[in-house]
Amino acid sequence: MSNVNRNGTVPQNILKIIQKKGVKQCVIASRAGYSKQQFSDMVNGRKIIKAVDVLIIAEALGVTPNDLYGIPTKKKAV
Repeated sequence: MSNVNRNGTVPQNILKIIQKKGVKQCVIASRAGYSKQQFSDMVNGRKIIKAVDVLIIAEALGVTPNDLYGIPTKKKAV
């Protein structure tokens, strides 16, 4: 089984969010404290993205971990 399969949709969602926000991967890598190569390995399936990585990357992107997992956020009832 490849790392992409183990990572599921997280790398794809990271790349979509980066593109949507119009930032470069190296900027997010730096904000998250990863080298450009480490971050590239994560989003390209060469390195498994662990739960702690999801939290760090989500913060660097300004999104929730659920956004990276592709889980819709529930709206609170008013």
